Amino acid sequence: TNLALVGIYMFDHHVHQAVRAIQPSARGELDITDAIQWLIDAGYHVAPHVHDGWWIDTGKATDMLEANSHVLSELSPTIAPDSTIENSEVDSRVSVQAGARIRNSVLRGPSIVGCNTIIENSFVGPFTSIYHDVCVRNAEIERSIILEHSRVCDIAARLQDTLVGRHVNVQRAVGKPQALRMNLGDHSSVWIP
Repeated sequence: TNLALVGIYMFDHHVHQAVRAIQPSARGELDITDAIQWLIDAGYHVAPHVHDGWWIDTGKATDMLEANSHVLSELSPTIAPDSTIENSEVDSRVSVQAGARIRNSVLRGPSIVGCNTIIENSFVGPFTSIYHDVCVRNAEIERSIILEHSRVCDIAARLQDTLVGRHVNVQRAVGKPQALRMNLGDHSSVWIP
């Protein structure tokens, strides 16, 4: 088949009855497919919907970045009236949200800058999503996703094809010894030039 289950379900209150009626699988979990089958067997209306647009399984970093590129390509860019843009070049395909401050920077679209984010002396984009309350200073970022409350500062090389989670600090080390210091979670990947 050329169909995939995209994982969006809409139920009415009868799903609670189905969940109470089904048994856990061998893994000890309740399976949504068992609840759906129970609803069908009990005579309730169950109907699929075929989505005609694009869909990407975002289970891998490269797929997440590809999905981000698609979403940004469809974005209607806006500049929030209470954002501040000083001495910067902002492409017409860039969205800048409320309270963001852009100074001495170049932003190429499609890209988005979240609320209360600060970008100074930096290059951002294209295909970059920077979430709320992020600080990007003296850095270059392209085709990447930076989540909220993170900092990317004083980086000598351009971050490209990168996912940065919440509350992450990426910065150049100063002083001696000049060493790479990392705190990486499960299933992390690092490429060092």
